[in-house]
Amino acid sequence: VQLQASGGGLVQDGGSLRLSCAVSGRTFSIYRMGWFRQAPGKEREFVARIVWSAGITYYADLVKGRFTISGDSAKNTVYLEMNSLKPEDTAVYYCAAHMSGGSRFDYWGQGTLVTVSS
Repeated sequence: VQLQASGGGLVQDGGSLRLSCAVSGRTFSIYRMGWFRQAPGKEREFVARIVWSAGITYYADLVKGRFTISGDSAKNTVYLEMNSLKPEDTAVYYCAAHMSGGSRFDYWGQGTLVTVSS
């Protein structure tokens, strides 16, 4: 499975961005897709996830109500719509895939940088 994240960039405080993650390979075996982020000097943290076949979503408290994860199975793409962005949302954002039969997110994209200026 290969994942290619895109859509990062520079945005002002309060602005919006949409990240995309194109998935290729054994897409039929995907159980969940997720977004994670890592800010400078900090550990990687969970942002949001979606059960690929059912569309069930779950969010970290820090982004709940501001971010929306969605998937398009026809395009094999998962999105992260980010609204009301804050400087503390600045990070490299990674998409990841949890395959059926696996116990965790095993496949990762290369990351896309989101910078929110104050």
